[in-house]
Amino acid sequence: MAVIESNTVTAKNKAGGKGEIYITHLLTPAEMRGQCEMFAKVVIPPGASIGAHYHYGNSETYHILQGKAKYNDNDKFFEVGAGQTTFCGDNGMHGIENIGDEDLIFIALIIKNPA
Repeated sequence: MAVIESNTVTAKNKAGGKGEIYITHLLTPAEMRGQCEMFAKVVIPPGASIGAHYHYGNSETYHILQGKAKYNDNDKFFEVGAGQTTFCGDNGMHGIENIGDEDLIFIALIIKNPA
């Protein structure tokens, strides 16, 4: 069994969002073997966000582990929380903002579309 070393990076204003977010990459590109673009744990502090952005050639799923958020799904807004999963397909747009008092924590998975 291999234990993967995590790599946490800080991103400011991701896709025009507010504040800083923290992304812990759970798999490296070599481990994803070209099938995925990202598999990560994302932490968004209260009041911070990932701005609305489009996906072309891939899809992105968020699985919420902790916190409360306002999720933008193609300009339709939903409140999401722990245990819920969101999906943004190819040519779709989404964003997420922490609207709670604790860190918003979720797993993000970006899968490439088949060529």
